[in-house]
Amino acid sequence: MAESSSPGAGATSEPTGTQGCQIIVDMLIEQGVEVMFGYLGGVVLPLFDKLYDAPIRFIIPRHEQGGCHMADAYARASGKVGVVVATSGPGATNLVTGLATAMMDSIPIVAFTGQVRTELIGNDAFQEADTTGITRPVTKHNVIVKDVNELAQTIREAFYIASSGRPGPVLIDIPVDVQIKRAVVPPPTKIKMPGYHIRTKGHSRQISMAAKAINESQRPVLYVGGGVILSGASEELRKLALKANVPVTTTLLGLGSYDQSRAESLDMLGMHGTAYANYAVQESDLMIAIGARFEDRVTGKIKDFASKAKVIHVDIDPASISKNVRADIPVVGDAKQILVELTEAVEHRDRTEWFEKIGEWKSKFPVTYDREANTIKPQYVIEELYRQTEGNATIVTGVGQHQMWAAQFYRYDRPRQFITSGGLGTMGFGLPAAIGAQIALPDQVVIDIDGDSSFNMTLTELSTAVMYDLPVKICLLNNGYMGMVRQWQELFYGKRYSQSSLKNPDFATVAKALGAVGIKVEKKKDVPKALGKMLAETRPCLVDFHIDREENVWPMVAAGKAIHEMDGLDIFESMA
Repeated sequence: MAESSSPGAGATSEPTGTQGCQIIVDMLIEQGVEVMFGYLGGVVLPLFDKLYDAPIRFIIPRHEQGGCHMADAYARASGKVGVVVATSGPGATNLVTGLATAMMDSIPIVAFTGQVRTELIGNDAFQEADTTGITRPVTKHNVIVKDVNELAQTIREAFYIASSGRPGPVLIDIPVDVQIKRAVVPPPTKIKMPGYHIRTKGHSRQISMAAKAINESQRPVLYVGGGVILSGASEELRKLALKANVPVTTTLLGLGSYDQSRAESLDMLGMHGTAYANYAVQESDLMIAIGARFEDRVTGKIKDFASKAKVIHVDIDPASISKNVRADIPVVGDAKQILVELTEAVEHRDRTEWFEKIGEWKSKFPVTYDREANTIKPQYVIEELYRQTEGNATIVTGVGQHQMWAAQFYRYDRPRQFITSGGLGTMGFGLPAAIGAQIALPDQVVIDIDGDSSFNMTLTELSTAVMYDLPVKICLLNNGYMGMVRQWQELFYGKRYSQSSLKNPDFATVAKALGAVGIKVEKKKDVPKALGKMLAETRPCLVDFHIDREENVWPMVAAGKAIHEMDGLDIFESMA
């Protein structure tokens, strides 16, 4: 039989469906993504080509780590999922610190990484890395997509996993050929994942037991972590504390969950927490932990932590309960829902003696410093910043002494007002995080209280702030040391300051070179004026405060000690 000569006979039909790179963009839009962060590279060029016309604001950092911190802080400030993109190999590995930071602090991020073509995986191709293997320990979930037909649903599931239950970072690794291939996108459906079940409603019997314990206690303390902020439960916490008449102490990440100006606030507890919070915990007969995980910087010597107290532990993550401190009454579920039910069940108690005792501790051991000193004390800078901002700024920090002073001397009255790296203690977090927070909160004053060592690690992101015309403020507490390390060397290593001193650049000049405003302050009398100028600036502005070089953070609980065994209390007592 003769072959047909009709046009098109034997021709290959055009592939149908949507290209993988367009599927990614479409899914981002479907998930409500308005802003994303990331850096270009060869194997993500198809994606970036589709982002060219997408209605999504894109921020290019100076380093992928900075971009990941920006996405992290954007999530912390907004309550949305942060999104970051990086290329394969070094682009992906540069995300690791940012992902680990988000993982430790339960921050929802979805990270997209490019990968070499599927047929090259495992052949040590150019810029190939085992991204899923490398990032598995520092993500809540990760996956490599080798079939374009699975791409859309994988992205939908990634956003669900990142934002549900105990939030965390999710990474999707996408080979470049998958970005180019086509598939038909299925319509969105309710996410059902075998083996991944979130329990939000607490067990009614456990809640009743918790309420009964609160009603019967004489010296209860609410110990509140970042989980209360993540669940949006700050108002519910306030109602419980007031109805049951219970004092409230928070972790570093819990700051802002409870208004610190209220009389029942004990401020922060732990290694550098207040003496009155630590004493209250140690003398309490009931510890009510909400969205906190009893980590070592809070508990100190675990066997001596709240040893007189029965423990109620409320957390959405069952793996966190009794992990470090045994819970007598565990309640698994969402803090917001559980606090509502708990508040309904508790009764008001007077507890006059308990609050009087706490008042005595507050009077005897206020958090203070030498206000008569001629040098620039870092605490003074932060107090003056608080005064001039009237407590309304969003504060971001790096990690070190300055972080603790920011926790002690700026007062927080609302959730998501204080943004910092908690569990991982990531130096360099401050500036890129301030950029992410400023993008999330364009109408708010965002201030990075930073230290010179921490700032040095990511200072090039200042040019990112300049590029996008972001009015971030950097309040740099510069002591020429890796301050917290130097403090430990002073106290425990005979003042042998091995490798902890720095020769810094002129930070004000560096800021100007990068296009920002730079101010240097070396005299105490110039602090208020410099802060006023910084706050009035509409451009990125850095103020380099040359502070007392060997000022320490007090109080301090040394490693291995119980949290009532604090050093530095004699300083507070003498100044009370």
